Amino acid sequence: MSEYQNVSLLLKALCAANGTSGDEAEAAEIAAGMLKKYMDVEISPLGSVIGRLDGNGIHILLDAHIDQIGLVVTAIDETGFLKVAKCGGSDARVLAASDVTVHGKKDVFGVVTSTPPHLASKDDEGKAKGFDDVSIDIGLSRENAEKIVEPGDRITFNSSFDELLGNRVASACIDDRAGVAAILRALELLEGKTGNAKITVMFSSQEETGGSGALTGAFSAQADEAIAVDVSFASAPNISSEKYASLGMGTMIGYSPSLDFEMSKSLKRLAEENEIQYQNEVMGGRTGTNCDEIQISGRGCKTALLSIPIRNMHTAVELCDLSDIEETAKLIAAYITERSGTNA
Repeated sequence: MSEYQNVSLLLKALCAANGTSGDEAEAAEIAAGMLKKYMDVEISPLGSVIGRLDGNGIHILLDAHIDQIGLVVTAIDETGFLKVAKCGGSDARVLAASDVTVHGKKDVFGVVTSTPPHLASKDDEGKAKGFDDVSIDIGLSRENAEKIVEPGDRITFNSSFDELLGNRVASACIDDRAGVAAILRALELLEGKTGNAKITVMFSSQEETGGSGALTGAFSAQADEAIAVDVSFASAPNISSEKYASLGMGTMIGYSPSLDFEMSKSLKRLAEENEIQYQNEVMGGRTGTNCDEIQISGRGCKTALLSIPIRNMHTAVELCDLSDIEETAKLIAAYITERSGTNA
């Protein structure tokens, strides 16, 4: 683990912060504090962290989203159980018996209810409840629950930051705090090597609910080029290793009709020249990331995508290899170094 201690510490601190879509303030504050070491920072009206490093050369935007998936309270029933809807792409299949934190007037521990197998009907066997049927028990009557919780309050999945064998870690919201960590690590590697490049960093809000933070932030920045960093799918049991990437084998360079082909090829060349591990990720249409919003903002922006492979996406135990974050950071640093006209 010591080889990637810088990355591990960054990621652990970022994953500890609450930041569901539309309520990213806590996570944004943590990330902004880290970013201030390298550039001037502000929080946008939509809650994105925006950092700027002035220069009179090429203007490069680096983006990773700061928000995480979760739930939102929709009602409190007559017995005090909370009813919920998803906030972002939460997976109903893994909700039953999960433990959560409800962020009301104060943080409250809760448990997602689960029907014992002894009482489940044959029709329910092997099926996940829909969100309309999910209830959360916080241990209070309706009268007392309403003193602490109200509709609109956000809910996050409880998770520790677990170090597995090798360089792998598991936690909630590695999607996309891993991308944030990669950009911060790249800036560390780039200290004194940015030349005359103008760099804007955006830890964008609301990616999990449509990408409005990236769309507005990119419109404001009007950069010449952008690199978005997100996560993508890693091979695992019952998931094709031919279709998806492998953990510990490097960053995933994206190819898509919505991405700039020359930027993707430049990233590949730089990875090979600098002995940076990489994998290819080929998509036939939109990427499903902030790239889709960034590239059509304002006058348009040439955009590339680097993805960090993870397992168990959109659960409380998302798993990644720290070496893939480090390789992503190295490739970002190599690209900016070349585009700014400085020597590595």
